[in-house]
Amino acid sequence: MSRLRIRHESLYTYSTPVEFGLWRLLMRPLDSHAIRIVDASLETPPGDVAWSYDAYGNCVCHLQPAAASDHLKVVNNLLVERFPTPLVGIGRITPPRSVAPIVYGVQDRRVLDAFIAPDTDDHDPVYEDWRNAVAPRPDEPAMAFLQRLNTDIHDRFTYGARDEPGTQSPTETLARNGGTCRDFAWLMIETVRRFGFAARFATGYLYCPGVAVRGAGATHAWCEVFLPGQGWMEFDPTNALVESASLIRVATTRTWQESDPMNGPIFGDASCQLTVAVDVDLVDDESGQAPLAA
Repeated sequence: MSRLRIRHESLYTYSTPVEFGLWRLLMRPLDSHAIRIVDASLETPPGDVAWSYDAYGNCVCHLQPAAASDHLKVVNNLLVERFPTPLVGIGRITPPRSVAPIVYGVQDRRVLDAFIAPDTDDHDPVYEDWRNAVAPRPDEPAMAFLQRLNTDIHDRFTYGARDEPGTQSPTETLARNGGTCRDFAWLMIETVRRFGFAARFATGYLYCPGVAVRGAGATHAWCEVFLPGQGWMEFDPTNALVESASLIRVATTRTWQESDPMNGPIFGDASCQLTVAVDVDLVDDESGQAPLAA
């Protein structure tokens, strides 16, 4: 078990004062067998705050700033305990071998259908050729295929931070031969969906001290795939991590458009600059294991 202190500051700076509508914040993880919240606080400007759960079960903060301003600053402070989930030593759970398409039970399928259907209608021949090249091999176990694809994306594409909002389509990532963590996560999600896997978009934080990782110092995104008998499993193609204690999940959604940590309307004619700073520090480590590195 590792105890981690997280500070996530988001600062929107406007060229002139603006008024604010109702903002939606996805910043608080859920307690689970993998993550336990020890302490949590949210620093916001004066205004009304309410909490709810969205359709995915994520914890959502609704913020209505009270006054006009030339900036909006929110600081998310977390103290969490992260419990690793090893891929080996699971005991009774046997890795599934069906791949094309994977076989889900009737009850699971009713829930997972929305996560199996691709969100993009992408028939670009370059994407189709790449998808055929990485397709599951005959008799390849599902876990082996997913690990191979996760590593292939990490090894092939160039990582680069991008301040512009939004996420590239799979075709755009292939054309540019690079992207950010959210681009690589979305490429893997949309690709495995086309092979019959249920996949979702995960956002949160990354902790890998002493090693070179992509995406540290900011919010992070990765892919989760549902496997029978094992449930939702984490794959981070940005760093070639699988079920890693280095990933601290905050929220999961079907598409990247629903995953913004913070968004809402403003009223006024002003340009905007967003600055994000994330610090993840180890407070205590009782696991006896170092975080997985790429």
